[in-house]
Amino acid sequence: MFNDLSERLNGIFRNLKGKGKLSESNIKDSLKEIRMALLEADVNFRIVKNFIKEIQERALGQEVMKSLEPGQQVVKIVHEQLIALMDNSDFKLDFHNNKLTKIMLVGLQGSGKTTACAKLANYFRKKKNAIPSLVACDVYRPAAIHQLEVLGKQLNVPVISDTNTKDVKKIAKQAMDWTQKNNSSLMIFDTAGRLHIDQDMMKEIKDLKDYVKPDYIFFVADAMTGQDAVNVAKEFNDLLAFDAVILTKLDGDARGGAALSIKAVTDKPVAFVGMGEKISDLEEFFPDRMASRILGMGDVLSLIEKAQDAFDEEQAEKLAKKMKKNQFTLSDFLEQLQSMKKMGPLDQIMKMIPGVNAKMMEQVNFDGKQLAHIEAIIYSMTIKERENPKIINGSRRIRIAKGSGTSVQAVNRLLKQFEQMKSMMKNMNSSKFMKNFKMPF
Repeated sequence: MFNDLSERLNGIFRNLKGKGKLSESNIKDSLKEIRMALLEADVNFRIVKNFIKEIQERALGQEVMKSLEPGQQVVKIVHEQLIALMDNSDFKLDFHNNKLTKIMLVGLQGSGKTTACAKLANYFRKKKNAIPSLVACDVYRPAAIHQLEVLGKQLNVPVISDTNTKDVKKIAKQAMDWTQKNNSSLMIFDTAGRLHIDQDMMKEIKDLKDYVKPDYIFFVADAMTGQDAVNVAKEFNDLLAFDAVILTKLDGDARGGAALSIKAVTDKPVAFVGMGEKISDLEEFFPDRMASRILGMGDVLSLIEKAQDAFDEEQAEKLAKKMKKNQFTLSDFLEQLQSMKKMGPLDQIMKMIPGVNAKMMEQVNFDGKQLAHIEAIIYSMTIKERENPKIINGSRRIRIAKGSGTSVQAVNRLLKQFEQMKSMMKNMNSSKFMKNFKMPF
């Protein structure tokens, strides 16, 4: 997510902060580089032009030129302007007391609407104690109804559908009648998409909107399509006036153009982002947190929220004490990796930790596929070896490799990764680290 843009911007800021005092020429050269980085990230040209203009006006003012740390001040300005660019503070999603809340999802085929319906149902059930139900109004895409029913079954959420008709208003009426007899506080309507916008599609969705009178309409966009997603969003908004955007597949978007452009183009904010394929992989969109991620500052609040969902309180306290005393063992290492799997891809989790840079990511290089090998290696160790890896000599490594079906090199690699992680944790807990760590502005 935003990998390419983050690397480019971090390189520009490292150069700025290394110069001490800045001249007007230094700042303008850096802004040219930022401009190119944003354009290459597929951010709308007009938005980039205005964004750079606003930064330049502030960067050449007194808050930077007379600052003791001008490089950090420039980063601060860019951070604030990124937040403003993605601002969604005007959007509030309120659930009605003792009244059904209706949400409709719209967008092109392939954007991830059907999966987003299930993710929203799961999210609101957890976060708002909603009692959701799903309505299958995508009557054209093959297997769309079946897909929604499968997702509903996984969540134990009712799905209202009718395979005998293509009249979406009739299906919507059945759903409204059903909800009067059943206990549901949230109804989410999946609608049909097309490979492109056409009049028949828009008329059907508009008629459904007029009939259902949804409380909220979300436009679902594939973040990886960049400016194409933004342009389609504008056309949908002109015709439907949706309330907010759900960006799917943001975890696979190395550029970030859609996330940075869509609010400025449509004047409608991003409300949620899809960060993976699992039903739980939906996050509320926070512009300040996203700006921090883009600028390599980490995202502590999101990390804490994910950890709270994945770890129980007793486990977290136990781990904190061990880390503080530098008593982290291979058993703890395995336990935490298994819990971290619940939080999402490990590389994304690492990026949320402030101060963890690309070099550290390379040093502690593990992914979900390697976890099975790590588990096998650690399970092939004795309790003593897990608690004190220093006793694992050459003959023990050969035995562990044979027992785990891996190689001595794989065992060596794991032990090296473990020591690197342990060292990183020690540094993060040291008073020196905490004293030196600060936001880059």
